[in-house]
Amino acid sequence: MLACADIQIRDPYILPLPEQALYVMVGTTDTNCWQGQAQGFNAYTSKDLQAWDGPLPAFRPPPGFWSALNYWAPEAHRYEGRYYLFASFKADGVCRGTQILVADQATGPYLPHSAGPVTPRDWECLDGTLHVDAQGTPWMVFCHEWVQVGDGEMCAMPLTPDLRAAAAKPVLLFHASEAPWAVRIGTAPGPQGVVTDGPFLYRARNGHLLMLWSSMGRDGYAMGVARSASGSITGPWTQDPQPIYGRDGGHGMVFRALDGRLMMTLHTPNQSPNERPVFIPLEETDDGFRVPTPAPAAR
Repeated sequence: MLACADIQIRDPYILPLPEQALYVMVGTTDTNCWQGQAQGFNAYTSKDLQAWDGPLPAFRPPPGFWSALNYWAPEAHRYEGRYYLFASFKADGVCRGTQILVADQATGPYLPHSAGPVTPRDWECLDGTLHVDAQGTPWMVFCHEWVQVGDGEMCAMPLTPDLRAAAAKPVLLFHASEAPWAVRIGTAPGPQGVVTDGPFLYRARNGHLLMLWSSMGRDGYAMGVARSASGSITGPWTQDPQPIYGRDGGHGMVFRALDGRLMMTLHTPNQSPNERPVFIPLEETDDGFRVPTPAPAAR
């Protein structure tokens, strides 16, 4: 069994399986996810978010797979009776994009489902996540990277019902610079070098649609909350003035624990190879999320 302190992982994503009294955790698990030949994604399982079994080989690239670099930010979603992994991939001379994989078990093994990235092929994109709207339409929310557009963009596009392709062109939800807490990378004038990372959608008990997303803040990597004024994915979106987590950690998500508690997970610190998963209880209020003060020590 492993403790959280034993697991190097970025961008942790938790899929609770209540029928098995189990949690599945996936994330960016290559020892060096920034350079060199990518290996794949690992999964871990736990009954209490403290002791973990694994690693399990959730994805290993099949022969001829198009990408060999930067396997980032997988998310495991249960949809229409199967499990789908939304993950970002890169190849030399090919734009980074989010491809959709599929498996019959939450821990995999996952195989390619979409024909390459679903995000636009001439866009540098990452961190696609699944959102199913009130009409049952699946959407991918993803980041159009700051490395291509300067002021990072958060975008959304509807998917075909089988999750194999885009059903329409992307729509712009907001720019990174709209968040008062997000700061620039570098010294270029104007809203350049402002990062969008890691969207995650959450439908609050009052019906509001909230989005967790990450950027750089005053104290390092950070995570904030955006809100859809209409309650729909197309917004308009407004930004909370302060990050929900601003202490050198981010790319998180929210899930309901097996005992009913609302929990947030993210990775911290943001430096490889020291990143580890942490779990923080949340309180849901009429205004959104609140981290209890003082926040319990992350384990």
